[in-house]
Amino acid sequence: MHVVRLLLAVLSGALISLQARINGQLAAELGDGTAAAVLSFGSGLLVLSLGLAAVAAARQGLGRVWQDLRQQRLKWWQLLGGCGGATFVLAQGLTVGALGVALFTVAVVAGQVGGGLLVDAKGLGPAGPQRPTVRRAVGAGLVLLAVGVSMADRLGAGFPYLALVLPVVAGVCVSWQQAVNGHVRLSSGSAYTGTFFNFLTGTAALGLVFVVHAVAAGVPAGLPGDPYLYLGGLVGIVFISIAVATVQKLGVLLLGLCTITGQLLGSLALDVFLPHGDAQVSAFTVGGAALALAAVALAAVSGSRTGSGGSRIRAAGRIGTAGRAVSPAERRSAADADASSSRSST
Repeated sequence: MHVVRLLLAVLSGALISLQARINGQLAAELGDGTAAAVLSFGSGLLVLSLGLAAVAAARQGLGRVWQDLRQQRLKWWQLLGGCGGATFVLAQGLTVGALGVALFTVAVVAGQVGGGLLVDAKGLGPAGPQRPTVRRAVGAGLVLLAVGVSMADRLGAGFPYLALVLPVVAGVCVSWQQAVNGHVRLSSGSAYTGTFFNFLTGTAALGLVFVVHAVAAGVPAGLPGDPYLYLGGLVGIVFISIAVATVQKLGVLLLGLCTITGQLLGSLALDVFLPHGDAQVSAFTVGGAALALAAVALAAVSGSRTGSGGSRIRAAGRIGTAGRAVSPAERRSAADADASSSRSST
């Protein structure tokens, strides 16, 4: 069963690369990367919204999130994780055609590793502050070197340097997204609810970007006819669901390693066997991807030290000792006990 989880995690990474290819081609067909991003995120939100009628735990989770917001156990900005995903999908639509999926993925991995170090140091995730190890820092530096190796044969006056910046920033945003989404999952007690909020805020953010862009540049003249170009949102739901289902058994570090392995292998396969746009796969691209994979492995196996901080929701008794979501009655009892303890200590 453990091997199955590992393979599923690698598959989820390959699906991320597939989504990048789909959204990149949709953007090329539309001639508008922002419109492609809105269609991708919006289609995922539509599917999840329809599913709310069938998933009772998700509807109950909405009420728990609202309760935690009112009681300030959950901060309003912790609901905005979808904005990180929106940045990632927008980067797909705007840069994959120029960079290719492989170089895009290496740049995203660089942002993810660097952003992960920052997120852990600041304690933005439910586990609280985690001091980075030397191996993690070295791994982050090697990933940046991998980006340089990947584009070594493409440097020159015509290289789209600004296009490379966006996926790096998107990778940082994805690390932040994973951290704050963890708080929402703890609050709601439902992975479905956490995914729903992710797509809700992401679609809203992309909608605003699209409106501003449409006012300045207009809207696409029409929609492409190929049905598979509209599957980006469904692909996103699948790989997010796999991550939620496997993280408890694999742990965040091993899950991240498997996911990035899938991203790198999937991106190279797509650029080799299904090339699109100006994508070029050279020995430098392959070498950069291999170096990035080795760097991520070094960072992932090094472990980390967890600080004393943590989620206020966890501290308030939202999650039981076995990692399960506790009932509303148990949460009220835990909250009353916390309040009683606080009064007796003053």
